[in-house]
Amino acid sequence: MIRNIETILKSVPTIEGAGVHLKRAFGNSEVPLLDPFLLLDDFHSNNPEDYIAGFPWHPHRGIETVTYVLEGSVEHGDSMGNKGIIESGDVQWMTGGSGIIHQEMPKGDNGSIWGFQLWVNLPSSHKMMVPRYREVKNDQIPEVIGENNSTIRIISGEVGNTRGPVQDIIVDIEYLDVTIPSFTEFKHNIRQGYRAFAYVIEGSGFFDQDEPASIGGEHLVIFSDGDEVTISTHDERLRFLLISGKPIGEPVAWAGPIVMNTQEELATAFEEYRNGTFIKNSIYSEKPINID
Repeated sequence: MIRNIETILKSVPTIEGAGVHLKRAFGNSEVPLLDPFLLLDDFHSNNPEDYIAGFPWHPHRGIETVTYVLEGSVEHGDSMGNKGIIESGDVQWMTGGSGIIHQEMPKGDNGSIWGFQLWVNLPSSHKMMVPRYREVKNDQIPEVIGENNSTIRIISGEVGNTRGPVQDIIVDIEYLDVTIPSFTEFKHNIRQGYRAFAYVIEGSGFFDQDEPASIGGEHLVIFSDGDEVTISTHDERLRFLLISGKPIGEPVAWAGPIVMNTQEELATAFEEYRNGTFIKNSIYSEKPINID
């Protein structure tokens, strides 16, 4: 059964961190529309003043953050002692779990930065798991050539017999970066019952065979249920993120950088942050910032 367009959202300008200007494709107000996904931010600018202040030390609990860089770089440090820099084509997959404090400081390439951050919810059974941090370099991400010369970068999930490098994850997620030429049709199977969306990076295309209007950059397409998406182009090539995942189906209690199941769990997390017991596995020694 072909998945059709259920909803189209236009990303909205917002400011996060210490003053980073970005576009939010979806966030808190869309919960639980895209379960298990919570948020997708598109940070894209040619002006260093829009992003250089970055995202100084801040906490997370109960979620995973997935950062994918197209241009420029992002420097990471966290309370587990991890340090690293992800550059063009690289991915950072961080599990906040029981609690982590980190910072992400973007740096432009000739003044330009472009990337995405996706928040993935964790089920109640894993919200207090030990945090972890993984970097996946550009050359570790397989790129396959599909039908009609489409190209598919596989961050997680599987296309044909090729699997992405991020495999031992809690929620079953497929994360693809797809480019299809002009005057081309692209088809891809997605498990029925899984939530799926596409976010247009470049160009424009048709995400529903019954929808006559093309959809362009900075738009999010949420698909109805089914087992296949069919996406086509006319005179422009199209690049988009295609992401799907198995819903968790649990209550969401969300405040700032912390996502739990109940308001009581949220209150506990913030109280632990204030009294210095938030981090369960840490070498962190700096004073936490105020997140109230």
